[in-house]
Amino acid sequence: MSGLEHFDQEIASLDHEIRHYAAVCGVNLAHRGEIEACLRIRHDSWAADKARETLNGLLILRIKLESEMIEFGFTPPPLIPPEAA
Repeated sequence: MSGLEHFDQEIASLDHEIRHYAAVCGVNLAHRGEIEACLRIRHDSWAADKARETLNGLLILRIKLESEMIEFGFTPPPLIPPEAA
């Protein structure tokens, strides 16, 4: 398997999880302010706060994967396709 196939699978899987947890948190990924507010404010219930923490971790992982892709000469796809933004 080439590196590109590996990166494509990894980022697709990660993006799927990010979209899921963004939906759980009620965050529109096209609006940076919503994301920042969600990640900054602790939620009252354990379940909501766990979703927030998971979303935060997934976004960090995506940044790391993007950095690795760039390091190997690949261009990471946008998390939000241009037509959805």
